[in-house]
Amino acid sequence: MPVIEYKCPGCGSGMVFDSETGMLSCHSCGRKDSIEDNPDPLTKQIFVESEAKEYHCQSCGAVIMTEEETTATVCSFCGSAVVLGDRLTGKLAPATVIPFSISKEEAMKAFKKWCRKGRLTPSGFMTADRVKGITGMYVPFWLYELHNGIEVQGLGTKVRTYREGDYICTETQHFDVYRKLQVNYTRVPIDAAEKMNDELMDKLEPFPYDQLQSFKTPYLAGYIAEKYSYSDEELLPRAKDKISKFIESYIQSTVAGYATVNFAHKQIDTRFVHADYALLPVWVVHYDYNKLEHTFAMNGQTGKVVGKPPISKAKVAVWFASLSGVSFLSLKLVSWMMGGGFW
Repeated sequence: MPVIEYKCPGCGSGMVFDSETGMLSCHSCGRKDSIEDNPDPLTKQIFVESEAKEYHCQSCGAVIMTEEETTATVCSFCGSAVVLGDRLTGKLAPATVIPFSISKEEAMKAFKKWCRKGRLTPSGFMTADRVKGITGMYVPFWLYELHNGIEVQGLGTKVRTYREGDYICTETQHFDVYRKLQVNYTRVPIDAAEKMNDELMDKLEPFPYDQLQSFKTPYLAGYIAEKYSYSDEELLPRAKDKISKFIESYIQSTVAGYATVNFAHKQIDTRFVHADYALLPVWVVHYDYNKLEHTFAMNGQTGKVVGKPPISKAKVAVWFASLSGVSFLSLKLVSWMMGGGFW
């Protein structure tokens, strides 16, 4: 069966990836093994699509219940960390991975600190004592390399104002504007898991791509991992749309010396070079407040937290009242300075 578990050579207990040391760690005896020195079972096994639709835990023998997209999980009976090898080979084999650097305890502490900063969130939410669960998950992403040939043409103006005797003169010059540019983007991230919220995943950026490692299964031990739901071809339109605003910003930066620029012609040719399949670390927090479940996500490398917390209507009313009070006092002060009296 293509179920991979990492057993401690010293005591036989299960080993998991330790985000603090970057090594495989045994919680029972404290042994730590280097991932680089640990042979990856996937290099020695080849699985075919028809194999092993039912998985069994090698520690207790229980059937491992997973969703179709899951590639790493824990046994619900004995808690052993398992990796489903047949879902990580061939076209499903990730090229790279950014390992977790924030532990579960650190993630929980950072999330509670983030909750306390919510100025308009209910006081009950800010205590962060209703966390239903926190899960470390490797989310599948495609990292695109896109090369863009850009050609724009239009009319620009420059305006100069000067005084001549008793007159203030305005001089407007008109110019033909032409730009031919080449703009290349690498590692444009698009999450490829159907169950993940695209907006949350986008807001988690940036990920530290200098921490990318060649994929090895030990990085997944002790965490949940998903395989991609959509191919790089299917998500290419979204990647192109994602870089479009950056392309527009770059074009504008090349004509910064003009007062106005109106483009009559704009052509952008985007060429897909390649996309790398990567697994990126995300802590997913489920928070139960006022009989509703809120989902938040945390970058497993940087600690950035994203999500939409509930808003306290009472705090919003107080905030607007204080803002209106400041505006009222400001208007009265202006009135008094103009001779209208303070009250």
